[in-house]
Amino acid sequence: MSPAAVSAICRREFTAYFTSPLAYVFICIFLALAGSLTFFVGGFFVRGEADLQPFFQFHPWLYLLLIPAIGMRLWAEERKSGTLELLMTLPITAADAVVGKFLAAWLFAGIALVLTFPLWITVNVLGSPDNGVIAAAYIGSWLMAGGFLALSACASALTPNQVIAFVLGATLGFLFLMSGVEVVQSIIRGWLPPVFVDAIADFSFLSNFDSLARGVIELRTVVFFLSLIGAGLVINTAIIELKKSA
Repeated sequence: MSPAAVSAICRREFTAYFTSPLAYVFICIFLALAGSLTFFVGGFFVRGEADLQPFFQFHPWLYLLLIPAIGMRLWAEERKSGTLELLMTLPITAADAVVGKFLAAWLFAGIALVLTFPLWITVNVLGSPDNGVIAAAYIGSWLMAGGFLALSACASALTPNQVIAFVLGATLGFLFLMSGVEVVQSIIRGWLPPVFVDAIADFSFLSNFDSLARGVIELRTVVFFLSLIGAGLVINTAIIELKKSA
């Protein structure tokens, strides 16, 4: 893999986001939903505590709907417009293209997250929050966004239809999100050995993000999200290689 090629593709893709109104629409929707859920559903003022727990607790659900909207165009658009073949004629590998596109989309998601900084300023004006906890929660949220994005990128590589890519990406994210919920665990506990039930629960975005949202960065949680991203990129590359040879 060539760092120069990855960097060039990342720059091209990242710039392309801001040449389309969709990027601005996405950011506006993200900020509006994040603010509304924090203030009106999370009871930001009612709690009387200077922290951002009401803000971060909704991130898994926000990402479930919004990150597939970013990921659906990564490969589906290239395949539909026929530019995938042109891209693959360039002196780059499939891995270069996959990593470059992923990094651009992940950075874009990071910018949307950074633009929620007025909330951070607000809690500092209202009280004396633990800013280390808030910073750790932001890092954890971005890691989780990367996990959702890796799944969505794989879904996008499977189809030239962006709607199908969105639904498939959201479905994969939902499975990872719910795998540790007690309702799901009680269902699979009846027909799977405990070791497999525990293993499935370990893949849950909700349980892995829970400690990060409280500002606790555990090594196993960081390894989980980075491993998921790495596995997603490898599978994404394999799919693109298969499409090239088909």
